[in-house]
Amino acid sequence: QVLILKGLKQEVSCLCPSPDGLHLAVGYEDGSIRVFSLLSGEANITFNGHKAAVTALQYDHLGGRLVSGSKDTDVIVWDVINESGLYRLRGHKDAVTQVLFLKEKNLLVTSGKDALVKWWDLDTQHCFKTLVGHRTEVWGMALISEEKRLVTGSADSELRVWDITYIQEVQDPDEPETKKSKGSSPGAEENTEEDETLELDERPEERLVKCSKVGSIMREGRDRVVSLATDRTGKILACHGTDSVLEVFSVISEEEVQKKLEKKMKKAKKKAKQNSEEEPERSVELSLQEEIQRVTNIRASSKIKSFDLILSPKGELKVVLLLQNNIIESYNLDLSAQVPQAVRVSKITIGGHRSDVRTLAFSSDNIAILSAAAESVKIWNRSTLQCIRTMDCEYALCSLFVPGDRQVIIGTKTGKLQLYDLASGSLMETLNAHDGAVWSIALSPDQRGFVTGGADKCVKFWEFELVKDESSVQKRLSMKHVRILQLDEDVLCVRYSPNQKLLAVSLLDCTVKIFYIDTLKFFLSLYGHKLPVLCMDISYDGTLIATGSADRNVKIWGLDFGDCHRSLFAHDDSVMYLQFVAKSHLFFTAGKDSKIKQWDADKFEHIQTLEGHHQEVWCLALSPNGDYVVSASHDKSLRLWERTREPLVLEEEREMEREAEYEESVAKEEQPVVAGETRGETGLAGKKTIETIKAAERIMEAIELYREEMAKLTEHKAICKAVGKEVPFPVNPILRAYGNITPSAYVLEVFKKVKSSELEESLLVLPFSYVPDLLRLFNEYIHLGLEVELLCRALLFLLKIHFGQITSNHMLVTVIENLKKTTISRVSEARDVLGFNMAGLQYLKREIEAKDEVTFFADATDRFEEKKRKRKKKEKMVLAVL
Repeated sequence: QVLILKGLKQEVSCLCPSPDGLHLAVGYEDGSIRVFSLLSGEANITFNGHKAAVTALQYDHLGGRLVSGSKDTDVIVWDVINESGLYRLRGHKDAVTQVLFLKEKNLLVTSGKDALVKWWDLDTQHCFKTLVGHRTEVWGMALISEEKRLVTGSADSELRVWDITYIQEVQDPDEPETKKSKGSSPGAEENTEEDETLELDERPEERLVKCSKVGSIMREGRDRVVSLATDRTGKILACHGTDSVLEVFSVISEEEVQKKLEKKMKKAKKKAKQNSEEEPERSVELSLQEEIQRVTNIRASSKIKSFDLILSPKGELKVVLLLQNNIIESYNLDLSAQVPQAVRVSKITIGGHRSDVRTLAFSSDNIAILSAAAESVKIWNRSTLQCIRTMDCEYALCSLFVPGDRQVIIGTKTGKLQLYDLASGSLMETLNAHDGAVWSIALSPDQRGFVTGGADKCVKFWEFELVKDESSVQKRLSMKHVRILQLDEDVLCVRYSPNQKLLAVSLLDCTVKIFYIDTLKFFLSLYGHKLPVLCMDISYDGTLIATGSADRNVKIWGLDFGDCHRSLFAHDDSVMYLQFVAKSHLFFTAGKDSKIKQWDADKFEHIQTLEGHHQEVWCLALSPNGDYVVSASHDKSLRLWERTREPLVLEEEREMEREAEYEESVAKEEQPVVAGETRGETGLAGKKTIETIKAAERIMEAIELYREEMAKLTEHKAICKAVGKEVPFPVNPILRAYGNITPSAYVLEVFKKVKSSELEESLLVLPFSYVPDLLRLFNEYIHLGLEVELLCRALLFLLKIHFGQITSNHMLVTVIENLKKTTISRVSEARDVLGFNMAGLQYLKREIEAKDEVTFFADATDRFEEKKRKRKKKEKMVLAVL
């Protein structure tokens, strides 16, 4: 592991590296995009524009623009250098699945689950062509053959191949259109089915590009394409479905096509000669299968989630696969071999489990953590987070550390108890404990034994004993069955009271029954849950029992009379696990709603929510000292939480929750309407968020401060004039904090601090009453040559959205006239500076290149002389020997 890029709480849904390899764009489940620097590991840029998960990301070939597609059906083009959104493209009716830039022209191709492939002209920002040749969702797309071919993958086993022909501009629109092909490849007219190449929106922009279907390549997989991609060179095409097979195809180059055509021509001529001399030459074409050839299939050890390819200059293909079961595999493929075979080079597996972790336990010294899943038990060191033991097991459901922490016991789905020795990492004993799954296991407070509950309606009591092993002299630990308690329903959970007098048993009939341990007589029944109790725990003093159920409630009961103290609506889905913190009445619950919550059983209050998991949390474990919580989830992760020394104020927690709810509601609100803009194909890239509202508020506050200060200054001047001498002017504390700057300079400072990606949205929610002041200030700044680029961008946007009000306001006529003069002169100055700098840089580049050439030739001459000397020396030696 080299680097971890720390994001926020949302799940990552999409990745895309920049062409220079220095940045990584990351799309998240909530629709935000962050661009990380791979050198520093910091997130430099954040883009907020989508309302739902980002599904596709792509950089253009220079890395200056980034395009994103989302589940909210919108496509947004972002300017990475200016850190802002350029525009939003609307047109798809369902989630966008892939987005591709074309290097040749300023064009964009997008595919979606609405079975459409759309072509967008980015100069005019509209869709000029729609391909509707797919009967089902288009799941993937790739450009091959130097962007002259488009391959699309949908829900069937066909990969459809389309020819792209760039059409040169026609001189006169009145003349009949003569379409000059700029590079359609041979075999272009092989299979142009009418029903498959219907083209909608045929406008004059049909001049830009022509797209026709060539044919199909058949995949071996029968299910949908999950991902389809090429390597950087475009020579290798690969795709996979929902299974474990990656299909690899090779795309032959233009030269190879010509060679094959020549061979075919020769054969055709030979045949013609043999048959009869007069037979005319037939046109020879390559079939699509000859141009795109199947190389091999790579079979991974599990279902593939995604992949990436690199073709080395030597002709070796390197493939990396991310699998559904939490493994990363790397394969090498030698393409020059007669029959290319994929060889697995390495895999990353030691990090975690192959399936969901269903049980967790802490050792008594708080250092070791046990996690067990369907295939293995792992022991982790809590402080280093490293896996120190991995042992194969059956499907584990419950577990505990044997007192002394040298052995662990696992209860399995098949009803077995497995005893493992940690020192050797071996299975010491397996007992058939129950006829059904062992759902729960609990250590007795005196630590001499434990109790298990299973799906066979039994609760069994066990004791630890030392038995003589045949193979060794020493005695080893074993388990002895002592007593059994037969019940009427499946047992889901069992717990001892700390004084070892009572046993609580949760049953499938939604009740919890409490028995005396010594006589196994019935004591209490706790009923009130509408669905079975999946988890429970008894407090350290034996006064309270808390039960968590599939009905999403947690009930707190008194153990003396079995009365329900309080019922709490705990989670939005089933409560999966519950445990009290040692020596307190606080407890944690884990739910299927992916949240972990802490509660107070005395005051019946929700204390805090731990958010981090993205899917159902199956179980958690608290360390005996109460300082750590470890949790396991369906998102394949184990998370370790640490108690800090920072005091937790409940009012603050509630306030933060209310703020988070408000922020969510802001994001869900209707976006502000731009005057004069209809909801067409294009729109603003950003969206209204709590950050944009705060930025607008900061600008408003700065303008208000400016107004107040200017009024004070006028007043001060009048006082000085009346008194006839200079009176000291009181400086505003905010301006003093900024180093005694002027009020107008303070407004500029605030303006500069607005994030580039949030500027337009912030100005959109700014009331018009602040705009006249802002325009006057802009005039002042631009006249001084301050932040010309930023201010011009803001100025043009304000003029666009408040055009009607500005033009009808007579007070602003002179301001706009002045702005016109200053802006044009300052912008042309800035352009001149840029032009001069560009010319200077190009000159320096030429100088350096010339220098490099000279040094290159000088080096070559030196090496040649060196070789000459060595050769002469060798000849002399040979002569001497002769």
